[in-house]
Amino acid sequence: MTLSKLDYAMSSHPGLVRKGNEDFCSASKEQGVFVVCDGMGGAAAGEVASRLAVETFTRALDHGNRAVDTVERIQRAARAANDAVYRKAKQNRELSGMGTTLVAAILDAPPLLENAESESERPEARFWIGHVGDSRCYLYRKGLLRLVTCDHSVVQEQMQAGLMTRAQAAHSPMRHIITRAIGAHAQVEAAVQPLDVGTGDIVLLASDGLNRDLSDEAIADVLSGIRTGAESLEAGCVALVDAANAVGGHDNVTVLLLRVG
Repeated sequence: MTLSKLDYAMSSHPGLVRKGNEDFCSASKEQGVFVVCDGMGGAAAGEVASRLAVETFTRALDHGNRAVDTVERIQRAARAANDAVYRKAKQNRELSGMGTTLVAAILDAPPLLENAESESERPEARFWIGHVGDSRCYLYRKGLLRLVTCDHSVVQEQMQAGLMTRAQAAHSPMRHIITRAIGAHAQVEAAVQPLDVGTGDIVLLASDGLNRDLSDEAIADVLSGIRTGAESLEAGCVALVDAANAVGGHDNVTVLLLRVG
């Protein structure tokens, strides 16, 4: 896949309740790296954490050993971001306890599928999705929205253990408590998985300000209106942010859309 066939757009908004925006996002089409972080901490600490994590993660990927497989490169970049945020928090008392989520899509060459019966079955591209915390990656394909990542959160663990239903999780007072974050501890492990995409597929990276009050059905409805062209992706980002704000805007919301073909 050539980079000319990849379109992207992103948007970030503080929401309607909070004064500041602790989210931070970055996109490098040339590098093929797209990142969203949702910071946390007192005062401006969340803003510091999210920006530092994005910049360190992206730089570590860019300077990393290309001979190392992509999964390990992403793991190393996440560890570098974790070290940077953790150390800065230790050095400055005002930043103590800060941290951030992270979700990233890294463009890779499409896999060669030996069992593919036709060229139409071969994916146009492969993204490697890395994440820490509850910022999410979704795939929108042919009218259907699929959650790619699995939240590192208390309610997700409760659901996996059969102790809580999805409906209960949606209203649980623990629904915003994450179990893994960049900078919260001296070490962190990012979850990494491949995501093969075809022509017309849309990849969505988002902070939890999007899905906090907005249902998957509502998100899919917005994505269904996106047409061809980068301008339509930009309008889609604005529409997603507006939709999140329309149901309360209780949190910062950041969205990054990617489309192949």
